[in-house]
Amino acid sequence: MWKIKKGYNSVSKSFRLPEELAKIIDNLAYKNNISSNQLVIQCLNYAIKNLDNNTENK
Repeated sequence: MWKIKKGYNSVSKSFRLPEELAKIIDNLAYKNNISSNQLVIQCLNYAIKNLDNNTENK
């Protein structure tokens, strides 16, 4: 099961998110006492680690 962690070194990037997704991320981050940025990093790491490599370049 995926667990939310705290603390990262980071680089600044800018992304646009759908408003509803941003609200969900902000709410989940708040409930877990971490920044939205830290939550997004963890979500991206999870998605990359669990990427189905058979769908690349399709």
